[in-house]
Amino acid sequence: MAFIKLAIFGFIAMTVVYWSISIYARSVRKERLENAFDADNPGSTDRVAREAYIEQGMQKYNTSIRPKLIGLVYVVPVLAIAIIAYLINMN
Repeated sequence: MAFIKLAIFGFIAMTVVYWSISIYARSVRKERLENAFDADNPGSTDRVAREAYIEQGMQKYNTSIRPKLIGLVYVVPVLAIAIIAYLINMN
């Protein structure tokens, strides 16, 4: 029963960490895109072009490997616990 509680609360904790990292990474990427547009177009007041540039950059980000690597938040702890349990029970 204790293992089931550990699994449930561990999954909840990993989900919170996953969403926190995901939101943070997206906000950092969006801010970099905003700064890049502002640096390339100083004094530009064209909001439509700015939003299109940011949207295109975010679509490229979504298809890249970086957001998928955040999923390792689920994989690494499970593997670590499995390896530790195996090594402890091996003896």
